[in-house]
Amino acid sequence: MQTFLGLDLGGTKLLIGEVDAQGNVLQSKQYVSGFLDQQAACEVLCRSLDDYITTVGWATGEPPQAMGVGLIGRVDPYAGIWHQIDPGRTQPVNLAEMLAARYGLPCRIDNDVKSATRAEQAWGVGKYSKDFVFINIGTGIAAGTVTGGHIVRGGHFNAGEVGHTQVGAGVGIRCVCGRTDCVEAFASGSGIDRCARFLQRQYRTALPIPVDGTPVKFSDVLALSQEGDPLCSFLVENAADGIARLIMNLVRMSDPDTVVLGGGVIAQETMLERVLAHLHPSTMRFVSRGVVLTELDPRYAGLLGAAAVAMDATSH
Repeated sequence: MQTFLGLDLGGTKLLIGEVDAQGNVLQSKQYVSGFLDQQAACEVLCRSLDDYITTVGWATGEPPQAMGVGLIGRVDPYAGIWHQIDPGRTQPVNLAEMLAARYGLPCRIDNDVKSATRAEQAWGVGKYSKDFVFINIGTGIAAGTVTGGHIVRGGHFNAGEVGHTQVGAGVGIRCVCGRTDCVEAFASGSGIDRCARFLQRQYRTALPIPVDGTPVKFSDVLALSQEGDPLCSFLVENAADGIARLIMNLVRMSDPDTVVLGGGVIAQETMLERVLAHLHPSTMRFVSRGVVLTELDPRYAGLLGAAAVAMDATSH
């Protein structure tokens, strides 16, 4: 049986595991991944993978066919170079070559949301669509656009940063990119947290807002909104409106037959219902297969994406 090794590297955790060609997760192990720069992140990857090989071992007793790594930031998957985490942390690393040499496996790397889009191609909506948009709405917001079966990457591998677009809504929050009211600034997990703090004196609320900087829980926001809490009702409705506007903008740009949504903010059915209520039927008339939640297991979405990237390493 062929297996593929995936490494899903986030800002706080790293998930390593093996996946078969049908997208089944055979085994996995999670590690703490806190890091400040790309060099430290590379050290986390190697240290954790060394431990995984020692403590978990290979699922079949034989090494996997290849490894794939999903990374935050800007990545050139063809040259195997991780260019940057963000504009303030730019330290180009030839990560694919380094990992391949160290572990003796073909290696391919990609941006985390592009990786998740690749998983959708392999095991999700890609089974019936070659023209879709995958939007991840979690701590941040980003998208992967597939047209004619190909992921749109752009001239600098920076396509898909749709969280940094203005959609005509918001509350006056300045985004980390320097603009005001980017959709990520009020409709992502981090954005809802910032808006809750920004607006807490203007609305009555029972929402617990930690004073130590711990983010508010979106599950709390959503639950309280259903009870009529003024602040939470506004936060949820404003986010749903912004997400819907983003979807319609992307639909107008790439003409997909499907829009697939993933990430913790959109994972609950009641949130999806609120987003759908804001979509205009005329704009959405050619989205023939609808706006749907990803069918991929959200616990392993990033790992599946990294494994799908690993599959590409065996075909190039």
